[in-house]
Amino acid sequence: MFEFLIPAAHAADGGGAGGAGGGAIAQIVMLVGFVLIFYFLLWRPQSKRAKAHKKLMAELSEGNEVLLSGGLAGRITKVGEEFLTIEIASGTEVNVQKNAVASVLPKGTLKSI
Repeated sequence: MFEFLIPAAHAADGGGAGGAGGGAIAQIVMLVGFVLIFYFLLWRPQSKRAKAHKKLMAELSEGNEVLLSGGLAGRITKVGEEFLTIEIASGTEVNVQKNAVASVLPKGTLKSI
C-alpha cells in the first residue's frame, strides 16, 4: 500500500558515503561567496565614504563655502573643535556641528553673501 514512499526514502539517505562531503564544501563556498558579496557591495563602499567625510571634516577652514546636510549653504566664518559658525546671509550667522557639512562648494558659488 505505501510502496510509493520507498523510493523517496532511499533517495533521502544521501546515496552513500561520498554524498555528505560535497554538500559541506558547497555550503562553505556559498558562505564565503555571501561574505565577499557583503564586503564588496556594502562594507567597503561605506568605509570609503566614512574616510572621505572624515578627511573633509579635517580640511574645513575659514572662508570655505559649504553645503549642509539640511540644505543650508553658507561661508565658514569660525572653525571650532566640534562646531562651525557659518554665515548664511549678510549679518546672519549660525552655529552647526561639523558633521552637518555634506560638501565643500567651489569658491565663488555663493556670491550674494
